[in-house]
Amino acid sequence: MAPNEPTWVGEIDRLAPAADLRVDPSFCAARLLVTVAGTPQGQVTVPVTDGFVAASVIDEACAALGPADAVAGAPVCDDPVTVVIATRNRPESLGRCLRSVLAGDHPAIRVVVVDNDPDDERTARVVDAFDDPRVRYVRETRRGASVGRNRGLAEARTDIVAFTDDDTEVDRSWAGRIAGAFAADRHLACLSGPVLAARLASPEERAADIALAWNKGFAARTFSLAEPPADSPIFPFSPGLFGIGANMAVHAPRARAAGGFDEALGPGTPTHGGEDCEFFVRMVLAGHAVGYAPGAFVWHHHRPDQAALRSQLQGYAVGLGSFLAKVALSRHGRSAALRRLPAAVARLRYISEREASAGDAIPTDADRTRHRGMLAGAPAYLRSRRAVRRAGGSVPVLVPEHEDAPTRALAVPTPTHC
Repeated sequence: MAPNEPTWVGEIDRLAPAADLRVDPSFCAARLLVTVAGTPQGQVTVPVTDGFVAASVIDEACAALGPADAVAGAPVCDDPVTVVIATRNRPESLGRCLRSVLAGDHPAIRVVVVDNDPDDERTARVVDAFDDPRVRYVRETRRGASVGRNRGLAEARTDIVAFTDDDTEVDRSWAGRIAGAFAADRHLACLSGPVLAARLASPEERAADIALAWNKGFAARTFSLAEPPADSPIFPFSPGLFGIGANMAVHAPRARAAGGFDEALGPGTPTHGGEDCEFFVRMVLAGHAVGYAPGAFVWHHHRPDQAALRSQLQGYAVGLGSFLAKVALSRHGRSAALRRLPAAVARLRYISEREASAGDAIPTDADRTRHRGMLAGAPAYLRSRRAVRRAGGSVPVLVPEHEDAPTRALAVPTPTHC
């Protein structure tokens, strides 16, 4: 857990020569991602004094993670990968994200930038400025992150499609390790990986890092109904267990057959969120395996100010309420979820306690805001679902009720150009 003081964020490899660390003297601590030949082993936080950390202090902190030779290299594969970035009116963030994707070491990568209902041509100009044949710009007239991801999924011509958000920077080996994870387990329908804080300078960034808890650790995992995890009594209705949409990838044919993302959920809709959790849960309920690949990590730029943090926490609460509303609307989903109700209440209590421990930057009325947001989720989802259906969008059922009502597969349009 990050201390409640300005924290520098960086990465070190245990196989590199030991070296002192010098950072800006305004930082009081340093959080370091510790890797072994690029594969993450864990994170350590060390104190910074006058901008200096001795190599011996770093070595001692790293030793607590265990021996370096116990870390198995993340599998890597050259299978082609399409990266989808759905964005709207954030050209600077998009440019930073796109640079990181294109700087990666994967030899067979294509990028689809989906511009969701833009107000202007700034996003198109950013893509044009890269002048890279690997990148394709697609304008989508309907708003919403799920709409954008579905459009990218439909446009992709590779079996592996990776998704990230425009406020991330991906590791240079991210795409290759995603392909490696799918190659190592051909049963995977989708996977996620660590989402690490890119900055912890402001109190709001540090609070968001603790409250949102997007990093799910550095151990590879596989989730399925056949082997439910012992550490999640509400599985598979486990918000946050599987990861988040800022770092996820799918086996495209399986994702399309499942109907893609629910376009009534997520940023850009009245529900504000919940689309990634719903997708993971739906894939597990359909009998698929969902993976977690710790080697495929991204850096996320958290919201740096109070108003943005408050808006994000409120949006996540509405998204969670919307997801739960969809579960309640499904006969099979509702029946399974009700058996897990006591554990779900305990989980909500844990989330409340985690937020309360995240520092003074957390709004004082966070509990009340969360409860109101969750209560607002059901009407928000119903309103959003009606609008999406009227527009002919995708609202896949959580669990098909009977065999003659299958989930409609996501259409695959003819690409506009190569």
